[in-house]
Amino acid sequence: MSHQRIRFVEARTARAIAIIGSIALLIAALALGIAIGTMFGRSHLGEEQALMSRRSYEIEELGRLNAALIELTPRVEGLSAQVHELHDFDDRLKATRGTGGPSGVHDVPPLPDSEEGAAALDGAGGPALPPRLCDTNRASSGTPRQRLKGARRIIDCLNDEVSQLQTQTLTHYAAYMAFPGRNPAPTARSGSPYGNRFDPFTGRLSFHPGIDLVAPTGTPIFASAGGRVVQAGERNGYGNAVDVRHSNGMMTRYGHASRILVKTGDYVMPGQEIAEIGSTGRSTGPHLHFEVIVDGAQINPNPYLALFKRKPNAQS
Repeated sequence: MSHQRIRFVEARTARAIAIIGSIALLIAALALGIAIGTMFGRSHLGEEQALMSRRSYEIEELGRLNAALIELTPRVEGLSAQVHELHDFDDRLKATRGTGGPSGVHDVPPLPDSEEGAAALDGAGGPALPPRLCDTNRASSGTPRQRLKGARRIIDCLNDEVSQLQTQTLTHYAAYMAFPGRNPAPTARSGSPYGNRFDPFTGRLSFHPGIDLVAPTGTPIFASAGGRVVQAGERNGYGNAVDVRHSNGMMTRYGHASRILVKTGDYVMPGQEIAEIGSTGRSTGPHLHFEVIVDGAQINPNPYLALFKRKPNAQS
C-alpha cells in the first residue's frame, strides 16, 4: 500500500477559492453600488421619460444580477467548506505519518488516486502560463448600462471558475467521503481492543480482528464512510452484521447488531444510521464489533479512527 499517493486539493487551490469568494462579494458590492449610485444620481437631471426608461432597464438588470449573486454565493461557500474539510484531514494524515503520530497510524493507506483524473490528463501539454483572472475593471467604467453588462460578464466568469473548481474537487471529496474512520458509535465506550486476547468464552488466547464499542442495546450504529452494503444479515460468529464496501478494496464490518436498518445493495453515506447495537451472535453483552478490512485483511481500526478525531477547541 506504500506505493499509493495521496492527492488532495493543494493549499493554493484553497487560497484561490477563498480569493474567488472574496472577489465575488467585492464585485457584487462594487457593481451594484456603482450602478445604483449612478442611477439615482441621474434621477435629478431631468428628462423624466428617458430617465424612467433607463431606470426601468437598470432596475430589471440589477434584479438579474442580484439573483445571479444569490445563486453564486452558496456555491462558493459550499466549495470552500469542502476544501477546508479536505485540507483539515490532509493535515492530520500527514502529521501522523512517520514520527510523532499515534502508534500504527503510519500504516493507514492514503486515499487512492482518481483513475478518471489521470486519464483526463493523458496527452496534455502546452506552455506554463499564469491563470487568466476575471477582469474586474469591466464594472468600474463606462455608462451605467455598460457597467451593468460588465458586472454580468464578471459574474458569468466567476460562475465558470467555480464550476471548474467544483469539478476538480469532486473526485477528491468523494474519495474522502468513502475513507473509513468516522466513529460508528460515538457514545460508546471502548471494550476489547484489536489483537490477541483471552477469548471470553474459552479463556484461551485468540485473535480479535476488530475493536468492541460497548453501549446499551438500541444505540445507533453509523456508517464509518460512504459505500455500498454488500452484506446485511446473519453472519457466523458476528450475529446480525453489516458489511459496507468502500473505495480501493476497503470494507468496514459492524457485528452483533440487534436490528439492521439497511439491506444488501443499498448505498450509504458517512454518518448514516445503518443498525442498532445488540448482543447477537457470539457475544457476552450489548456492544458493536467494528472491523476495517483492506484487501481482505482485517487490520487495526484505531489508526483510522484517530484520523477523524477532532482536536478539542482551544477556547473551550
